[in-house]
Amino acid sequence: MQEKSATQAEQKSLLLVVKDSFKELKETAIAFVKAPRALWGINIPYIIEGLIYFGILTILGKYCSENVALSDVHAGWVYSFVTGGITFAMLILGGVTDKIGVRKSLIFAFSIMFLGRALVGLSGTIPLGSGMGSPMFLVMILGLFLMVSGYGLYQPASYAGVKRYTNPQTAAMGYAVIYGLMNLGAFFSGFISPMVRHNFESVFPPNGLTAVFWVYAGLTFLALIITVILITKKTDSKAVEQIASETADMADQKETEAEEKEEAKPEIKINNWPLFGLSFLAVVLLAVVLAVKAGSLHIGITAPVSILTIVVIIGVWEFLRHRPDHPFRDMRFVFFIFILIPVQTLFAHNWLTLPYYLDRAFHGTAVSEYFEFFSNINPILIFVLAPLVAGLTAKADIYKMMILGTLVMAAPTFLLAVGPNVYLFLLYVLIMSIGEAMWQPRFLQWIAEIAPEGKTGAYMGIGQMPWFLTKVITGFYSGYFIATYVPKPESGLPIHSGKMWFIYGLIAITSPIALWMARNWMKKGEKNTL
Repeated sequence: MQEKSATQAEQKSLLLVVKDSFKELKETAIAFVKAPRALWGINIPYIIEGLIYFGILTILGKYCSENVALSDVHAGWVYSFVTGGITFAMLILGGVTDKIGVRKSLIFAFSIMFLGRALVGLSGTIPLGSGMGSPMFLVMILGLFLMVSGYGLYQPASYAGVKRYTNPQTAAMGYAVIYGLMNLGAFFSGFISPMVRHNFESVFPPNGLTAVFWVYAGLTFLALIITVILITKKTDSKAVEQIASETADMADQKETEAEEKEEAKPEIKINNWPLFGLSFLAVVLLAVVLAVKAGSLHIGITAPVSILTIVVIIGVWEFLRHRPDHPFRDMRFVFFIFILIPVQTLFAHNWLTLPYYLDRAFHGTAVSEYFEFFSNINPILIFVLAPLVAGLTAKADIYKMMILGTLVMAAPTFLLAVGPNVYLFLLYVLIMSIGEAMWQPRFLQWIAEIAPEGKTGAYMGIGQMPWFLTKVITGFYSGYFIATYVPKPESGLPIHSGKMWFIYGLIAITSPIALWMARNWMKKGEKNTL
């Protein structure tokens, strides 16, 4: 009888927790809807940009293979250049927003991305030949380079804008919503891309993909216009005043301001000439290594690679030793962001592998015919799940959420090891999306929130460094895996996609295991980092 009463009390407690969570979610959502107009100048273009960005990633491999006539391996390298280049650009340009402001950064970013995407469309419009090193390839790469540069400025500026235009109550919802809106846009690309592609196949042979790139260039220009209209100097100032007023009403505001003033330190002048010298030496050594690999320089490769490695290590040490407050000086912070690389490879496979897998492993079916749609089911799930999970887990321990979220995200990969099956694929996408919604937005919020005042853009860039490595490394081997396990149907070679996904599952599952094993050590630094 006592056990039954205890069980009922436990059930009531659980129901009460869920009820309170939804009540808190409702209150936060209402406060967020009342957010300044300038915040919608961030959110609306972000939907459009999500459509464009993920739409391009979905079709870029097919465009490189069928239009530019690159191999699967070389197409993977192009992906590495684009996705890794964006994160590298964020490392370089992340601090620009802190200097020129959110509005100017967004306008510059959209302008550069518009020009870049127009050049990619132009590469498939004018007869320029095809193949690696052809004029078509070079024009495409130039366009992608501009797009990469613009996006490297765009994303840190967007997250800095969310921080600028939200208060402590609406911040968590703000980061979750912007993450969800990006995914909503990505879902729409699954409809727009095949519709345009099929209608313009005869105008832009062999597959109509060039027309899709032109549509994306036009949408980029639309996002630019919306940004200029919604984020003016007047709306920006009004938003800052509104947020300051709302924040001032919160109980801990005065204490927070006092702490920030106490923590303010004068800027220390640093002699960067040794770092510049080491960087120049590293570039020279890298050029030597590439020349040896290309066969234009006939010397052993071991010595230059070894020296390059030593120079890079010394360069990193030289950089960090003068910056005691740099996040990379905190070993727990470094472990936390780098141990996520294995599970983050699944993000990269959403565009590096899934479009090829769906197009080839399901050849002759509706899944293959509309591979863009099936490649972008995950984004619409994230759009629904991210704000909901954020509201329900607002008070949950971040580290526990990271362990559970990465586990839920990685485990369903083994479902695909069975072989091509549309039902197992849909189940994989559903479970993986739940896991992603559990940890990814919280991680982004964590980086932005721990950033000192005026350093949000820079911290967002630094926090994205492991993501840069993930995209570069995954892009280099994904092409080989595609060519080996999911070859083109017309090649006549057998498809062994199950083996590929089993290997990918083993890689991804190491993240939650490592996070769980390091939990006690990580808890010791919870006051400073988590």
